Amino acid sequence: MVQGPLTNRVAALCDEVGPRLSPVSAQQVLAVRRRLDEALRVAVAGRLKAGKSTLVNALVGRRVAPTAVGECTRVVTQFRYGTADRLDVVRRDGSRVSRPLEESGMIPMQLGVPREDIAFVDVTLTSDRLRDLTVVDTPGLSSTNQSISAASSAYLTPDQATSDAPLDDDLDDDSVAAVSGAEAVLYVFTQAVRADDIAALSTFQSVSARLSGNPINSIGLFNKVDKLVAGGADPWPVAGPLASDQAGVLRRVVSEVVPIAGLLAETTEAGRLTAADCEALRTLAGLSQTERMVLMASVDLFINRDCPVSKAQRERLLSLLDLYGIGFALAQFANKPELGSGELVRLLLQASGFARLRNTLDQAFRWRTDAIKAAWALSSLERLAGHAAAQQDRELLRDAIERVLQQPEYHRLRLLEAAQSVTSGAVVLPEQMERELTRLALTTDAAWILEMPQASVEQLAQAALAAANRWRVFAVAGASPAQARVAQVAHRGFFLLAQQVRGQNSAHPVSGAAPVAAPWQHQPPPPPGYGRAPGPYTPGYPGAPQSGPPHQYRPGHGGYR
Repeated sequence: MVQGPLTNRVAALCDEVGPRLSPVSAQQVLAVRRRLDEALRVAVAGRLKAGKSTLVNALVGRRVAPTAVGECTRVVTQFRYGTADRLDVVRRDGSRVSRPLEESGMIPMQLGVPREDIAFVDVTLTSDRLRDLTVVDTPGLSSTNQSISAASSAYLTPDQATSDAPLDDDLDDDSVAAVSGAEAVLYVFTQAVRADDIAALSTFQSVSARLSGNPINSIGLFNKVDKLVAGGADPWPVAGPLASDQAGVLRRVVSEVVPIAGLLAETTEAGRLTAADCEALRTLAGLSQTERMVLMASVDLFINRDCPVSKAQRERLLSLLDLYGIGFALAQFANKPELGSGELVRLLLQASGFARLRNTLDQAFRWRTDAIKAAWALSSLERLAGHAAAQQDRELLRDAIERVLQQPEYHRLRLLEAAQSVTSGAVVLPEQMERELTRLALTTDAAWILEMPQASVEQLAQAALAAANRWRVFAVAGASPAQARVAQVAHRGFFLLAQQVRGQNSAHPVSGAAPVAAPWQHQPPPPPGYGRAPGPYTPGYPGAPQSGPPHQYRPGHGGYR
């Protein structure tokens, strides 16, 4: 269960109001209450063949989702924590059919149920990665043009089930259903973002309404960056600037764009590289530099040219690492012949960019789970209140929600809603004010919000009051009605922040709950070293320790700076 003061209070609201509602409304509130007990649900969405399943395997820490096209890759698959590995095919009528995983631990390519009858596949795994995160793999965008079916709507939570948002012509209806039912979203794309990608993301956002469609709760994954350059050369000097460009294009639909080499991430995180693979790489690294360069010139040369390593072994290395990963590994062995397999895997993980993604997920999702799920639940209850058939149900729900939102600690949820309206472009603010509001919505850490990490308690309190005054002046001095509403929320947020700092000496917020960790308090290893000279034989490696300022997570501003 997600433990936190915000979710606990919403759960209490559901327990209090549920028995007083009509049977239909009570069941819908119960469904919201149950979701509060579940891990944060993150959907992985994107175009077909974008590498979604490969990234899902990296996130789960096991190679369980097939990456080759088959029946099982055309349906929504949910991965969650369980005490035993298990696979259930959930039919559209709600019934379940249990199927064994393959001996390799992967989902079978054939599920034994007609595809059109499958709502989703429910997989439970004994992976600690899934204790606080449920991952939903979607089949991606297709050429269908259908509305969300009644069976797909059953997969949604009650508030989304009432959505009448139109679907894009290129969206798979089950994928839309899965994304709509999530609290956060990872959008996967390769190469340059296309106009139809942006349209698809906007459609996902529209059906997700105020929930997973919030740009603050969405991250773009720029996958397969190792394909940007030829011959296994270092892709990061190209991937870094491209990711920044993509972040600018997508700033209204995602909070950040993270570049990643998905295959390399899957191989390292799922433990696929064996000791025999490492020895084969060590053997190849022992060849002359000229011979290595010839081998790495193309996939065909790497597989077919005569060398001490068998063709079958080289084909396996390509399937695990591709040319970039192989070239990177050869550079490490050439630089340090005695390198152990464990150290090589660690370096390959850094080279994949996955360490940065994992840290970004922590900052953007895991450390804000309490607020994300509470906001999701209240939005669901508000939607129920607007659609309940009985007037008494509507009044009971609205009164209960308003009582909760009047509590000071719940102003964070109003801040999240205000930040969403700004980051999505619905309300336009000056860039600096947008940045300030986003920081205020993400955490209760005053030093990070105010960008004053060395300030005293009194300095922080004064700065928070000054910010509150700026927002109040903005609200009454020429702002549009929509801007004024956002400004009033920000004004109260900074005023409460000043109270928190003075009343709790920066140790605890007014509500008595521990402050939400600010991103700069949890610095990851630096992200891939953009700008290094390309080529697989460079002694350095992407992600090597660097001097200089820490790389901070900056939603809406292209990520790390």
